[in-house]
Amino acid sequence: MAIAKNLTVFDVYERAKTGLKVDENDWDFKIIPQTASRLKEKWGIKMDKKTIIPTDRKLMDNLFQAGLEMLVECGIYCIDTKRVIKYSREEVLAALKTAPKRAIYGEGKQQVVLEPRNHKDKKPPVIQGGPTGAPCSEEMFLAIHQSYAQEPLVDTIVDGVLQTIKGFDPTPGSPWEIAAVKSEAQLVRLAQDRAGRAGMGL
Repeated sequence: MAIAKNLTVFDVYERAKTGLKVDENDWDFKIIPQTASRLKEKWGIKMDKKTIIPTDRKLMDNLFQAGLEMLVECGIYCIDTKRVIKYSREEVLAALKTAPKRAIYGEGKQQVVLEPRNHKDKKPPVIQGGPTGAPCSEEMFLAIHQSYAQEPLVDTIVDGVLQTIKGFDPTPGSPWEIAAVKSEAQLVRLAQDRAGRAGMGL
């Protein structure tokens, strides 16, 4: 069996232009739920609502196999081109094998290492705090992010987005969108400084 090469952004771009054309509603309301339902039955996946994280080895393996099969069968939907980007099983497994095993967020005293943990790991997880893409007013943006940064439990910030910039709507593709994104980064860094957490990951 040939070893799959690592895909590049150019490979994915070409597949996004040439993949099967699919209506977004068909993808969201037919293809994905129907495939998930079928694979749930095929792999005998039954979730215990009282168990947040399953620890049964067979169930974990079946969840992985079902997820892998779903990714290979369905692919990834590209909203911009209305096409499906498909990957082979070998490509997915090769990507998993060569994926980074850890990532470093932040710097100096605020640096944290993000790496895989199993269900028996005694090492605490990295806690990311913030409004996570939620719209925030210009008046409250700084205070909201400072409140997260000054929580000792929070390791990194996942910021919100400005509803307006200087009173204007940051319409996608407009200069106001660029101004808003730049301002968001500056304000979060200022919030971290005010909380005494300079260098915190963002």
